[in-house]
Amino acid sequence: MARQIRILWAGQHQRKPWEHLCEDYRSRIQRYAPIRDHWIKARSKGGDLARRKAEGEAMLAALPDPCWTIALDPRGKMSSSEELAIELRRLADEWPHPIVFLIGSDLGLAEQVVKRARRRLSFGPMILGHELARLVLYEQIYRAISIDRGIKYHRSAF
Repeated sequence: MARQIRILWAGQHQRKPWEHLCEDYRSRIQRYAPIRDHWIKARSKGGDLARRKAEGEAMLAALPDPCWTIALDPRGKMSSSEELAIELRRLADEWPHPIVFLIGSDLGLAEQVVKRARRRLSFGPMILGHELARLVLYEQIYRAISIDRGIKYHRSAF
């Protein structure tokens, strides 16, 4: 997979333990595909709705143009690791621009961001904290690359 992968995520904290764990996977992925991580920090004087809207506007403003957007959303489609590997391979072969994954803050993704996404990906019906969702996403991207490249990392459960 040679296309650039970007992860845009909103949140109020950059906690070192999470960043350390994500960096491990980011360095593994970097051997096979360029990857960038962009923290969206948006403050609002209003309440939760105003902050969510501000985060959404900042996230949309940070998107490269053009890009293929995949929103992490519990209402999205669940995929197996193998299906994600196939999808990322197809995009790498057919789409010459960045592939951008979008992760919302503790308030979730703003609706305008979800509507802008070309695909919604779900890790299941449970809600994950944005920091945990980011780590799981990194692991799944690396797993998809390992499946695609035949790297001894992924083992089929069946």
